[in-house]
This record gives sequence, C-alpha cells and structure tokens, in this order.
Amino acid sequence: NGFQDRRIRPLCHLSGAKVRFEPVRPKKMQVFNLFFMHYIYKSKIITMAYNVSSILNRKTKKIISTTPSTTVLEALKVMAENNIGSLIVMDGDNYMGIFSERDYSRKVILMGKHSHDTLVSEIMNTENPIVTPQQSIDDCMELVSKLQARYLPVLENGKVLGIISILDLVEATSLMHKESAEQLRSYISGS
Repeated sequence: NGFQDRRIRPLCHLSGAKVRFEPVRPKKMQVFNLFFMHYIYKSKIITMAYNVSSILNRKTKKIISTTPSTTVLEALKVMAENNIGSLIVMDGDNYMGIFSERDYSRKVILMGKHSHDTLVSEIMNTENPIVTPQQSIDDCMELVSKLQARYLPVLENGKVLGIISILDLVEATSLMHKESAEQLRSYISGS
C-alpha cells in the first residue's frame, strides 16, 4: 500500500536491507506507523551526528604542517615520514594553503622544475574550500565533487584543527550506511 511505498522502501533501498512486505491489519497500522516514524526520527539524529568533527575525532590529533618557505623536497620527506598525501601550509598560526602530492606532480614534475629549489609557496593550493567541525558529511561530499577538491582544511575561528580527505569522507559515509542498515535490521527482526 501507499504507506509501504512512502516509508519502508526508501529506507530499505538506502540501507541495502531486503524486506518481505506482509499485510498489516488496519487496527494495528496506527501503532506500527507511530513506531516506524519514531525509528525514522532516531535515524535522522544518528545521521546528523556524523560531521567533520566526528571524522577528526577518529584521526590523530597531531597537525602535520609545513611553511611556505620550505622546499618541496623537504615537504615531500615530511609526507613520506608520516605516510600522508598532503600538508597544511602555515605561516606561524595562520593558514596559508595545502601542499599535496598532486601539486607536486602537476606543478613541479610536469613543469620541469626541481623539488630541491622550488618552494612550497610557489605550488601550494590556496583555493581549497575551508570547512568547519560542524559541517555535515553530505556538505563536504558536495564540495569535493563540485570543486574537484581532494582535501578540505578544517578551521574554527581562524584556528586550524586538521585536514580531511576524500577517503575520510568515503569511510564516514560507509560507516553511516552500515549503522543505519544494522538499525533497520534490528527493527525488522524485532530485537
């Protein structure tokens, strides 16, 4: 019926759960309807809890950065030592931009420059969109898709809190879907 189409099927489609629809007697429909709406409400709360801050909490608290006057070679060494693909560029406490492996390959190697005499300031990306800890995962996914950004610096009141990548966003999205699917399975099984 219309209730099943509007309420259950979209959730099952998003979670990947398979549901066998059985007829519900009209007298019980109201109780079922109220309970299911409560479940949807709780799911929204859980989904909203996933934001940039939740990603940063799962990552190391240490902010690995470089300065604009550092050579590209030195910056690459720092990235290799820490097994990361980007560095936040800081001038004191001020955020300046991001230096990534992509910047290196496109602006040094392809341009015929040398990493030992090229400065980070010459090739760093200053146009990455900045996000706040409160922004949702969906907002960030939209930003990286629309602007073709691979990394998003996280700032609050001008203070750098960290950096998140596309991989971080994909992992967070996957975790959200797994938890939503598990809750839906628990609801369907009645546990």
